[in-house]
Amino acid sequence: MNFPDNLKYTKDHEWVRVEGNTAVIGITDFAQGELGDIVYVEIETVGETLKHEEVFGTVEAVKTVSDLFMPVSGKILDKNAAIDANPDLVNRDPYGEGWMIKVEMTDAGEVAGLMDAAAYKALIGQ
Repeated sequence: MNFPDNLKYTKDHEWVRVEGNTAVIGITDFAQGELGDIVYVEIETVGETLKHEEVFGTVEAVKTVSDLFMPVSGKILDKNAAIDANPDLVNRDPYGEGWMIKVEMTDAGEVAGLMDAAAYKALIGQ
């Protein structure tokens, strides 16, 4: 499994890449592996401002549906339209083409409370 050092991670298995005041968010390689084949990603919160740990969408796999949680508070600016047509991008490239949303952070300090790659690996027993 792959856990890039330039990302931050949550206990709920989301990752965050900070680009200025914008956070790009998706689910981790571990999460997509646990879910199995992803068949649908539902994100209907574009334009909304959500708080840290609020649900921003769901991901549906063959065997389960799982909520997606905000790792940081902010306004959802965009969602990845490519995963609407090809949800398997989340399985194939969770940190690249399989990203889910872009958020304008309202409190960039929340990033400091997220895990680095080493802490996330310890969380999942890697």
